[in-house]
Amino acid sequence: MNKFMVLAASLTFLGVPAYAGSCPSLVHKIDEALKTVELSEEDKAKVIELRNKGETQHDNGEHAQSVATLNEALTALGM
Repeated sequence: MNKFMVLAASLTFLGVPAYAGSCPSLVHKIDEALKTVELSEEDKAKVIELRNKGETQHDNGEHAQSVATLNEALTALGM
């Protein structure tokens, strides 16, 4: 049982750097898309709000939440 718990904890913590590294690339992808995509002002404001929230979550070490928020922004961009 203890081996299982150690393995589960190890796998959980190994995933955190993967999330951490993907946040900035998602922010960059959103920034690039905002330069060319045509959105209503309301939709653009929502994407920017989600982008900024995701970046703040990343800065706070909340990488899984950041990835989810940034992916929501990408979906709103039609990506």
